[in-house]
Amino acid sequence: MVQATAPARPGTPELHPHGLPRPGRTLVMGVVNVTPDSFSDGGLSFAPEAAVAHGLSLIEQGADIVDVGGESTRPGAERPTAEEELRRVLPVVRELAAAGAVVSVDTMRAGVATRALDAGARLINDVSGGLADPAMLPAMARADAPYVLMHWRGHATAMQANAVYGDVVTDVVGELRLRVEAALQAGIRPGCLIVDPGLGFAKEAEHNWQLLARLAEVRALGHPVLVGASRKSFLGRLLADPTTGQPRPAQSRDAATTAVSVLAAAQGAWCLRVHDVTSTLDAVRVTARWGAETPA
Repeated sequence: MVQATAPARPGTPELHPHGLPRPGRTLVMGVVNVTPDSFSDGGLSFAPEAAVAHGLSLIEQGADIVDVGGESTRPGAERPTAEEELRRVLPVVRELAAAGAVVSVDTMRAGVATRALDAGARLINDVSGGLADPAMLPAMARADAPYVLMHWRGHATAMQANAVYGDVVTDVVGELRLRVEAALQAGIRPGCLIVDPGLGFAKEAEHNWQLLARLAEVRALGHPVLVGASRKSFLGRLLADPTTGQPRPAQSRDAATTAVSVLAAAQGAWCLRVHDVTSTLDAVRVTARWGAETPA
């Protein structure tokens, strides 16, 4: 079950999913994209050997969790078949789990989730919150493993058309609450649930900033919060070239990602999903140390 620590201080999350690390600070989840088309690093770790090497490097840098994904969810991305997704992720999961890593698998498919857990994964990160595959919630209830429910309004090919909100934070929290209720009704234990506001998924830039500024309202759902802002386009737009107006390239957004990491960690985010582990780990350590001197 979810356990609470002493009164929360800035930078120290008080909620922790069952069976995952508890280092006394916000966790860092390193990204391993086994895809040819992810927005930031598609193709760099597409071969299984390269993906395993990248995952091991992230662990050496201090990642608490490595998140292996075989399907790009960038806006406009086409889905691979289930067979192709399995071919991409299972060898990587097996190798990283055998090396002692805490492995998460980023998938919307129940069949992939089940096979990944059998291969040694410890956490399933579902960007659809169980909406893409009706078999996912029952499968996760049977598995009794930690499960991320992200706010989602459709597949990558059309999701940005759904970026219409009254008050984005109120709407996102309300829709996440419905997914939490569905998960509980399916038999998933409360202590296994993690929520993610879904930055960049059916969100315009201003929506992302509002969600980050009001992360406490997401945390009020009563479950650990995962935040994935790393290298996303809203940062590129903020840092656009003042002369040309061209957004900052994805590979050059790590300093901005680190700034967001501090802001999220200071608000009690449980985990940050990032490409650059080293700078984020430094950031959350500093935030936690600052929080130790800040009144609860």
